[in-house]
Amino acid sequence: MLGGATGLRTHIWNNNLRSVFLLAAFPVLLVAIGYALTILMTGFGEPSYTQSGKDGAGLDFLTSEASRLPIIAAWSLGIAGVWFVIAWFFHQSMINAATGARPVDRKAEPELYNLLENLCISRGLTMPKLAIIETGALNAYASGVREGQYTVTVTRGLMQRLDKAELEAVLAHELSHIRHHDVRLLVISIIFVGIISFVAEIMFRRMFWMGLRAGGDRRSGGRGGGLVIVIAIAIIAVAYFLAIMIRFSLSRRREFMADAGAVELTRNPDAMISALEKISGNSDIEDSPDEVREMFIENPKSGFMGVFATHPPIEKRIDMLIEHAGGKRRLRGSAVPEV
Repeated sequence: MLGGATGLRTHIWNNNLRSVFLLAAFPVLLVAIGYALTILMTGFGEPSYTQSGKDGAGLDFLTSEASRLPIIAAWSLGIAGVWFVIAWFFHQSMINAATGARPVDRKAEPELYNLLENLCISRGLTMPKLAIIETGALNAYASGVREGQYTVTVTRGLMQRLDKAELEAVLAHELSHIRHHDVRLLVISIIFVGIISFVAEIMFRRMFWMGLRAGGDRRSGGRGGGLVIVIAIAIIAVAYFLAIMIRFSLSRRREFMADAGAVELTRNPDAMISALEKISGNSDIEDSPDEVREMFIENPKSGFMGVFATHPPIEKRIDMLIEHAGGKRRLRGSAVPEV
């Protein structure tokens, strides 16, 4: 089914490798942005810095500023370490706040809890936490970076409009993301790449206002200062571009693998297919951040001509289940009547 055990092992290995890459790339990008910030502020003639960017001295200034790299690296590694600790312990609270999810237990949602617990027992898996978003949209996601933190979140609309077998299939899909380490990779991507993007955007705004105050080359240190500014902007732009590309390099194949994992857990491809049919066109959770949408079972936002889509089209996912799992369609359309 969809590549078999060998394909799954490769998928998990790739996820682990990408997680390590993201962890390594984060402080490196911070160092690059920190270096760009120091030369940028000098290039714009901030009073707290010497005017080393005078005519003909731009390249000399860049060389001299390289001596600051050990200090910049120390600060960047410190910031990365602090942010990692905060994110490690509080990322679930951040994600819950972004989506409006609230934790629930067996007493609050006995049917949902029992479905998830039975799936975990059948495969000897540790039971993740449960959370619900009070919205009529049909969606779900898994989150967490290690055992004890993993959480499966579903919407109220999903619980109300899917039957028991379909809901079980969605829970199995999210459990598969946890088993395949997709969820850890996505959370690391959201936490680290998101902060790089945030810092870069703040710096671009700062450059705009600094440029207005500086009034062009008159206060930016002449031609040398202009060169410094251009190089600083280029460094920030490259770091920002790499952060965005890391986000979109996360394989959309993870959704095919999780669909296959759901079928493996439930032995019911028809339920996964009908769940996807109902979810299609009804999954949009308004005001959810784009980074968190990457975790959803379906993200209706596809970007420019689908180039930056984080999920494969539901129709392709259904076709794969029909071809490789022997499933059948139940619905002829994706519309689901409101309850």
